[in-house]
Amino acid sequence: QVQLVESGGGLVQAGGSLRLSCAASGRTFSRYAMGWFRQAPGKEREDVATINWSGGSTNYADSVKGRFTISRDNAKNTVYLQMNTLKPEDTAVYYCATRGTPYGGAAYDTASQYDYWGQGTQVTVSS
Repeated sequence: QVQLVESGGGLVQAGGSLRLSCAASGRTFSRYAMGWFRQAPGKEREDVATINWSGGSTNYADSVKGRFTISRDNAKNTVYLQMNTLKPEDTAVYYCATRGTPYGGAAYDTASQYDYWGQGTQVTVSS
């Protein structure tokens, strides 16, 4: 079974930074697109950043462009989300996810395109 474990969340002040990590196991990590999504209280789960299997294609929500960076280290079976200049509106539970089919050229950017999910890590940004 595919397992995804997020880490790195916490409480930070506005303007601060966090780096989230998602460690994958149970299959060949390097062949699958990965994504970060978030869900705030009272809101639907939304796309944050996604990356294709090779790392050559990424996609970001407009709200995080220029502040967040997604990357992957296939040797470590880990995907990262570097979050800079955090805002209170970034407060949410952040989830990583992976697709159930390998390869593909796109950084698939909708939650319905992902099949396996981690438990989430809380990010809270205070003002």
